[in-house]
Amino acid sequence: MNILGVSCFYHDSAACLIKDGNVIAAASEERFNRQKNSSAFPSNAINFCLQTGDITVNDIDYIGFYEKPFLKFYRVILNHLQAYPFSLKNFMDILPSWLQDRLIMPLVFKKELGFSKDPLFIKHHLSHAASSFLVSPFGEAAILTADGVGEWATLTFGFGKGNDIKIIQEMHYPDSFGLLYTAVTTYLGFEALEGEGTVMGLAAYGKPTYLDKFKDMVLVKSDGSFKINQAFFGFNRGSRMYSNRFIKTFGKERKPLDKVEERHCDIAASLQRFIEESLVIIARNLYNYTKMEKLCLAGGLFLNCVANAKILEETPFKQVFIQPAAGDSGGALGAASYIYHTLLGNSRKFILQNAYLGPSFSSNQIKRMLINHQIDYRELDELRLIKYVARRISEGKIIGWFQGRMEFGPRALGNRSILADPRNPNMKELLNAKVKNREPFRPYAPAVLEERAADFFKAKQFSPFMLLATNVKDDKKKAIPAVTHIDGTARVQIVSKSTNPRFWNLISEFENMTGIPVLINTSFNLKGEPIVCSPEDALTDFKRSQMDILVLENYILEK
Repeated sequence: MNILGVSCFYHDSAACLIKDGNVIAAASEERFNRQKNSSAFPSNAINFCLQTGDITVNDIDYIGFYEKPFLKFYRVILNHLQAYPFSLKNFMDILPSWLQDRLIMPLVFKKELGFSKDPLFIKHHLSHAASSFLVSPFGEAAILTADGVGEWATLTFGFGKGNDIKIIQEMHYPDSFGLLYTAVTTYLGFEALEGEGTVMGLAAYGKPTYLDKFKDMVLVKSDGSFKINQAFFGFNRGSRMYSNRFIKTFGKERKPLDKVEERHCDIAASLQRFIEESLVIIARNLYNYTKMEKLCLAGGLFLNCVANAKILEETPFKQVFIQPAAGDSGGALGAASYIYHTLLGNSRKFILQNAYLGPSFSSNQIKRMLINHQIDYRELDELRLIKYVARRISEGKIIGWFQGRMEFGPRALGNRSILADPRNPNMKELLNAKVKNREPFRPYAPAVLEERAADFFKAKQFSPFMLLATNVKDDKKKAIPAVTHIDGTARVQIVSKSTNPRFWNLISEFENMTGIPVLINTSFNLKGEPIVCSPEDALTDFKRSQMDILVLENYILEK
C-alpha cells in the first residue's frame, strides 16, 4: 500500500511516501526549487518520493493533505471581517491564492499529478500529532502540539495509544504562542519563519527584565489555557504583526540592519523565558490529566530546543520524542501516517530513528558533475578520506561535508553539513563572518559520539535530531568553547554508529587525534538559502564562501 502525504501553499511545503507502513522518502520542496520556506506545490518533492519508492502516481492508494482548507478559509474570512476595514488590503492580497488552488485541492492533485481519486484532508494539528506519535518508539504517550495556527487550533494536547490519537483540548486563533514568538521576532528586526531561531540564540545574551510585561500582555491560567491581549498585535491587519501599543510598551522596533542593543537582547530573553514557563505549565497539566510518562511534541514551536529541554527537565515526563521536521513540512509525514495507521487501522512497525529520508547521489553522478565543471579533485578510499578530513579539521580547516541521503527537517545532521573544530574559541566568529554570513552572536551546535555524550554534556535525555538543549559540563567548557553558548548550553546532536556510521567514524577519528569526540556541525547553506540538496548546490556554496575543503562522498576539493 502506498500513501503520499503532502503539505503546501503556506510555508515549508513537503511530501512524504509511506510504503507498506515504512517511511520510504520525505523532503521539503525548498531543497529542489531553492526558495527558502517554499510554499509551492511540492512537485519536485513528490517526484523524488515516487522515484525512491519505484512507483508511479497510478500506484498511489491515498493522498493525504495536512489540513482542512475549507475550515481554514472559514477562519480567515471570519477574522478578516472582524478586523474590517483594517484587514481589507491583507484580505485582497491573499484571496486570489485561495481561489486559485487552496479551495480546489482535488483539482490541484488531478492537474499536477493526474491523481483522480479524492484526497483525504487531515486537521492541521492532528497531522502534527500524528507526525510525532505514530513514528515514535512509544506505545502510548501524551501529545502536545503548538505552532502559529492551523485551521483554528494554535495549540492542542491529548494522548495516543496504539494507532489512535485523542485530542483533549485546543487553544484557538488568535491566541497563539507561535504567532506571539513570530511577532516579537519581526519586531526585533528578524524575518518571520526564519528568524525565530535567531531570537532563541539572542535570548542567552539578555536578561528577562521585560518578563512582567509579557505576563501582563498574555494571561496564562493555572489549567494551561491562555489569552493574548490583541491590542498589542495585528495578526491579520496588514504587513506588521505588532501594534503601536506594543511599540509604546517595548520601545522603537529594530530594523534589520540596525545594531543589536542590550534592550533587544533583554526582550528576546523575556520572550523566551515566558514561552518556557508557559509551556511547562501546560505540559504539567497534560501529565496530570494523562499520567503518562512519555511525551510527543510537534509543531513549529517545538523547534525551540531550549523550551523543549525545560519541558523535559521541569515536568514529570521521563522521555520526550520530537521528530526532526517538527514544523509544517512534517505535516506531510503526519497526514500519511494518520491515514495508514489510524484511518486504515494498520499496525505500527516503523520507528523514525534517523532523518535521512531525502535524495542521495552516486559517485558516478558526482564525478560526472566535477568533470563537466572542469574541477580539480582527488578521490580517496574510505579509510584515507576519514583520516585526512579529521586531520584537516584539527588543523583549523572548515569542511563542506556532503554524503548519503539528505536530511528531512531544518537541521543538518551529518549528511549536508559544514564541519569545524570545536576547540577553536574563534571558530564561531569565523563561521559567522566568512561562511554563513550571519549575526556574530549566533551559536553553533556540537555533534558528539553517542557513547561519549554524557562525558561532555548534562541532560535528562539527548536528541539525535538536535532538538534538545543541554548544559555543557563545567570541566568541558574550555575544551569545546566554539559550541558552548554564552549561557553554558549547547544544542547537542548525538551521533550513533548504527544510523550514520560514516559520520560516526569521522568524529571518532577526530577524537583519536585530539581527545575530543565532538565536531561543530552546522547546516550546509549560506544565508537566505535552503540547505544544499545536490552536488551542484554544494559546489556553488563552496565557491561562494570561504570554506576550505569540500567533500562530496569520496571526492575532495580544496582551495
